[in-house]
Amino acid sequence: MRRFLAVALLAFCLGGILPAQAAPNEERPVATLRALDKITARVEEIDIPTEQPYTFGTIVITVHSCRVTPPEETPESAAFLEVSEFKNGVEETPVYKGWMFASSPALSAMEHPVYDLWLIGCKDKVKE
Repeated sequence: MRRFLAVALLAFCLGGILPAQAAPNEERPVATLRALDKITARVEEIDIPTEQPYTFGTIVITVHSCRVTPPEETPESAAFLEVSEFKNGVEETPVYKGWMFASSPALSAMEHPVYDLWLIGCKDKVKE
């Protein structure tokens, strides 16, 4: 079962390996994430445009891709993120690099002692 799930998620990320009549995943320019600072209990819902680094506390989040399934398929959003941490006097340290899925946040969770991130979804523009 776990192997099937891994293959299905890989197919989703690549936007292919689907029947010929299925539409490819649609790219969206903005990812909506929920960020938690475990020390201060601060929770924020943030919109991050792709390829524009966003700083939350001591981490820098960069969204490289945000995709959604077509309307005729089961709703799903996935984002490819890079997260690094910076501290005074130390170079940026990579913390997370990979796909996050809105429907399964525990599947590819970011492991960090201070911060948690969850993908909420992908959309066309930043919330005003």
